[in-house]
Amino acid sequence: MFTNGKPWLDTDGNPIHAHGGHMLRHGGYWYWYGEDRRENYYVSCYRSRDLSSWESRGIVLSTDSETAPIRVRTDLSLKNETPFEFPKDRPIPEFLKKAKNKVNLERPKVLYNEKTGKFVMWIHYENGRDYHCAAAAIATSDTPDGKFTYHGSFNPFGYMSRDCTLFKDADGTAYFLSASRDNADMHVYRLTEDYLNVDALVHKLWQGEYREAPAVMRREDGKYFVFSSYCTGWAPNQGKYAVSDGMESRFSMLSDFGDETTYRSQPAFILPLDTETGKQYIYVGDRWGGRDYMSSSYIFLRIRFDDRGMPFIEWNENFELDDKKGLREI
Repeated sequence: MFTNGKPWLDTDGNPIHAHGGHMLRHGGYWYWYGEDRRENYYVSCYRSRDLSSWESRGIVLSTDSETAPIRVRTDLSLKNETPFEFPKDRPIPEFLKKAKNKVNLERPKVLYNEKTGKFVMWIHYENGRDYHCAAAAIATSDTPDGKFTYHGSFNPFGYMSRDCTLFKDADGTAYFLSASRDNADMHVYRLTEDYLNVDALVHKLWQGEYREAPAVMRREDGKYFVFSSYCTGWAPNQGKYAVSDGMESRFSMLSDFGDETTYRSQPAFILPLDTETGKQYIYVGDRWGGRDYMSSSYIFLRIRFDDRGMPFIEWNENFELDDKKGLREI
């Protein structure tokens, strides 16, 4: 049994560090990627056969990861040569003191590209000093839990790119969504066939509405939903969603999702499951620890649909989860 908002432990009894993350199914396993801000780490990976017991597969991206250029001109910096001097007038967590030369990498998402056989990660990049870079970054691996090679950061078509997600459509077309223009708009990019570059900017959504933390799903009836939160820093707020007939079709205006704080969470990703009793969609959110980042935890809630086909979630504290029966509320 799991309790929403409580720490999840891996099979070694250690807290799971997969914040702002994403899950991928491949070769009989589920892989869970996410932020890991300890020491010189950036992205951790865990795997599970049943979505319940998670084995740590180690750090797949760190300050010491291999870097390699690709055809896209990028900045290959994975750390700062000059360590950052923290302000002396406020307490600094020990994990930050040990990593003064780190850049900032947030919200890692990974897709498998069948055409190239590569696992491709997109992630939000900042320089570790401030949020002025607002860039996207790419890394790849030949295996889902291998060491990823970092290919650098860039600004898609010159635009700012902050909170982000990936989505693969039924035909294999991949899309990258990211907050742009100082978070005022949400951009939707179609990716190239190898997922290593943006091919087209297909949407500038919700101008001036300041949405972040996007998460995407496609329902079996062909409707597409984008969930997001408002920009209020670490503080949770009212989640909202929009619906469309396709990733490149017109999206609706935003509607409320969850309560006024989205049950004290922010969207990370939507987990679609083919269970023994049919399709399930699960909202996975981060309950951020704010100043106590290491206390951050996770929220898993079943997404249901009303008689109009619109999504909603209700609070449930305890649940069981596996990939055959899905999420069962207790």
